[in-house]
Amino acid sequence: MAANPGHVRPHRPVTETDAPEAGTQVAGEQGLDARLVVERGAFRLDMTLTAAPGDVVALLGPNGAGKTTALRALAGLVPLTEGRLRLDGACLERTPPESRPVGVVFQDYLLFPHLSALDNIAFGPRCQGAGKAEARAQAATWLDRMGLAEHAGTKPRRLSGGQAQRVALARALATRPRLLLLDEPLAALDARTRMEVRAQLRRHLAEFEAVAVLVTHDPLDAMVLADRLVVVEHGRVVQEGSPSDIARRPRTDYIARLVGLNLYQGQAEGHTVRLGSGPSITTSQELSGPAFVAFPPSAVTLFRDRPAGVSARNLWRCEVTGLEPHGDQLRADLIGELPLAADLTTVAAAELDLQPGASVWATVKATQTHAYPA
Repeated sequence: MAANPGHVRPHRPVTETDAPEAGTQVAGEQGLDARLVVERGAFRLDMTLTAAPGDVVALLGPNGAGKTTALRALAGLVPLTEGRLRLDGACLERTPPESRPVGVVFQDYLLFPHLSALDNIAFGPRCQGAGKAEARAQAATWLDRMGLAEHAGTKPRRLSGGQAQRVALARALATRPRLLLLDEPLAALDARTRMEVRAQLRRHLAEFEAVAVLVTHDPLDAMVLADRLVVVEHGRVVQEGSPSDIARRPRTDYIARLVGLNLYQGQAEGHTVRLGSGPSITTSQELSGPAFVAFPPSAVTLFRDRPAGVSARNLWRCEVTGLEPHGDQLRADLIGELPLAADLTTVAAAELDLQPGASVWATVKATQTHAYPA
């Protein structure tokens, strides 16, 4: 259900006529305004990305969607095939990476192993022309802000994962970037540390006055840290909006799985959405035309025998194909009249004697579905 790619034009590298001189200022513009077109072999990234100062934007998508390519293009590590890249009105298409007002926090942090935490952070200001004493004073201030003042002389190998992440963030912020790029910044942390550092990172991003772009596979990281989500599939933006809007109205199977919803697309007429695969779903919303229907796995109730007194609406015969832990419950994957996922307690699963191959009846109340235009 990804967006249509449309007509594809022949591509060429950015030329002198495509963009103004590197660093040219365009009056009255603030924040990020980019159209990133990158061709690498058979893969083509073509996405527009805009953000105002203070915005935190999360790029989400499956492996190979183009998220990291987009981040590297913003950093100048991958050249644009065509498009534009403007930051606070300055055109950066041909500006080398080291000259861009961009800070990067890599997934593995890439701290200099031979430098202390203090000197890792001081490295950026030194590259910008600050004297050694001044750069170290700035670095000390950042270490204090990160709660790491006592680790000023510590080498990276002696830092915990959470401490290394904060040093990497401080190193990026010490250059006062106008664009902060974070590539899976919490991926290397264990679950307990991740929760603590996520909260700290949220605080630091809330204080950041420029644009921040975050790449992550974790929907919780995106929902907690970002003001806006941009979902990328096959090199294209398929949906963008606030975390609550994305979670409530997913438009692709990938997004639905990400936010934990069953999602279907069909033709609505009144309170009924007829799916292309045959069955229909009764909803509480009244619509006409192409529509999506979504509901959480927790809204599904399972029975081994057809339940007495339940109407035929939103009642489907299914077969269990798998069971796996999901938080403090079990998630059952079902195929049949309507493929879906259902959450239930371990006690309920035992009482129903659920196992792969078991035949069940699944039902969902119309009030627990959510229908919206496709």
